[in-house]
Amino acid sequence: MPILSCNNVLVRFGDDIILDGVSLSVEATDRIGLVGRNGTGKSTLLRVLAGVLKPDAGGLSLQKGARLGYLKQDPHFDPEEILLDAAEGAFEELHRLHAAQHELYDRMAGATGDELDKLMKQQAALEAQVEAAGGYALDHRIEAVLHGLGFTDSQFSLKVGNLSGGQRGRLALARLLLESPDVLLLDEPTNHLDIDGRIWLEKFLRDEYKGAVLMVSHDRYLLDAVVGKIIETEQGRLIDYPGNYAKFRELREQRRLTMLRAYEAQQGKFRKEEEYIRRFKAGQRARQARGRETRLDREKLQNTLERPMELDTFDFELPKAPRSGDIAVSCRGLSKKYPREGGGHKVLFHEMDISIQRGERWGIIGPNGAGKTTFVRCVLGETPTDEGVARLGSNVVLGYYRQTHEGLAMDLPVWRYLQNVILKEAPTADMSEQRARDLAGAFLFSGDEQEKLLGMLSGGERSRAVIAGLLASAKNVVILDEPTNHLDIPSAERLEQALSPEKGFTGTLLLISHDRALIDATCDHLIVLDGQGGVQLFAGNYTEWRRKEDGRRAHEQHAQAQVKARREEQERRQKQSQEAAKRREPTGDPQQDRLARMKTEQLEKRIEEIETRLRAIDLELADPGTWRDQPRSNRLSKERERLAGELEPLEFEWARRAED
Repeated sequence: MPILSCNNVLVRFGDDIILDGVSLSVEATDRIGLVGRNGTGKSTLLRVLAGVLKPDAGGLSLQKGARLGYLKQDPHFDPEEILLDAAEGAFEELHRLHAAQHELYDRMAGATGDELDKLMKQQAALEAQVEAAGGYALDHRIEAVLHGLGFTDSQFSLKVGNLSGGQRGRLALARLLLESPDVLLLDEPTNHLDIDGRIWLEKFLRDEYKGAVLMVSHDRYLLDAVVGKIIETEQGRLIDYPGNYAKFRELREQRRLTMLRAYEAQQGKFRKEEEYIRRFKAGQRARQARGRETRLDREKLQNTLERPMELDTFDFELPKAPRSGDIAVSCRGLSKKYPREGGGHKVLFHEMDISIQRGERWGIIGPNGAGKTTFVRCVLGETPTDEGVARLGSNVVLGYYRQTHEGLAMDLPVWRYLQNVILKEAPTADMSEQRARDLAGAFLFSGDEQEKLLGMLSGGERSRAVIAGLLASAKNVVILDEPTNHLDIPSAERLEQALSPEKGFTGTLLLISHDRALIDATCDHLIVLDGQGGVQLFAGNYTEWRRKEDGRRAHEQHAQAQVKARREEQERRQKQSQEAAKRREPTGDPQQDRLARMKTEQLEKRIEEIETRLRAIDLELADPGTWRDQPRSNRLSKERERLAGELEPLEFEWARRAED
């Protein structure tokens, strides 16, 4: 039985149909990724499932008693509440249960008999509810989730009203994960996470969270790590694919090739029919031709196949940029720090040396706030450095994509904007209206979309237009600062294609990004900022660096474990030595001092002698004749009592030494 489902859901926005009678069923352990172009209904579907948006038609069902959690893209909190308390608000139900327990204990204090038995049963039921809601160990769980999502201890006391938009987004995600509902609806959960935060979220969803997940995400590595099914939104429909994102790409290509062949075969059939009708419509076969025309019109109306979308690849030859010098960017002794509010300084990088050769592709990675954008601005001279010098090489023609887009002509259509910006940057470029439209099409703007004004575009569409104009402006050094922040997956994959040398971009690239798939596809070197002032330069892509870094950390952990084990063994031996020395010291008890001086071999020998003699005495005492000789029986009994008294401390001393 599904835990969450919808049937025949229809959603219209004006004349546009966003979801056209779609149905979806989510089982209790499903992990589903929602993908598709921006504007195809992914977030709309989540809002319908969360009960936030009422559909124009269709039904919604949530299993009785199941709890649903929905991550909105615009979370709201009490601005006066501190971050830690806002996260702890996830356990509101647990706090209610604790209050109910305290009230119950007060009632039990004065209860007796049947009433007490009844209250004790209620207590047992409450205890089970408390355990199901998270138990008592809250602080550790809250701190672990906040740390995993990139918050530091010093930020726990910040008021929510003083947090940035990205921090509030991470707080909303933390609170939702702590609530641990039966179904998680996540709309772009990685939007404000750095790489370490994304890796932590992957592990949490994969290894710790046990419920169902339905997730809209543009992070392909997250989808590969977490989901077992992909649902693509396309033209108001939902299309299911088994497997993770990598498997989805393979199956989608096969499906769309099959659809393209069927579409082309049908179009060929239509053309043959149209040719027959044109040839014979006015001749002797006119009646037959008119009949075939009627059948053709009916076939087109009822059974025309759609041409599959996005089957093409990047098909635009970027203009050649002039050749830069051998060294595109160089830094010597570069240092930058900022004063902290509470005193001291935050060091971003210190005495950094780097030489970036022409044609190299460098990814710049690190935690949020580590100084990635600041480094780029220091290189460009926009931000002064504390020490050192940064220079661009000779004949560098620079293109810089910033996170904010200012000064754009919002009243221009997409194709005209591209034509103007390219002719401004490269006056000799061949950029006719048709070439501008071809460029727009290469960056996934269809015919009608090319006429949309920049001011009417979504954030992702505007980003695509700006990137298209930058890459087609004959730049030989391109700096991209978080270019995929607002891009859907098809747009990010199109950017990867455009940046490949095979498609025409042979310049030098500096890429700031948390998108691991993009870094792997486009970069052959890394600048890694650790957020503590450290800088690591690495020759290779992200996956290669991560593999090496994981190996290094595993080696360090193994070495630390060995050091700890040796230290514990040393402490154990030292303790044994101290105890042995203490045992050798006189205690004032002659018997105890004598035992402490005895060697273990002497102890064992004396124990064996006593046990042998005791067995012999027991045999004699078992003989009835012994008891007829009273002096003999008295002597044996006294000897046995004495030996047993001597044996007990000997055995105790031997056992104590064995435990040491």
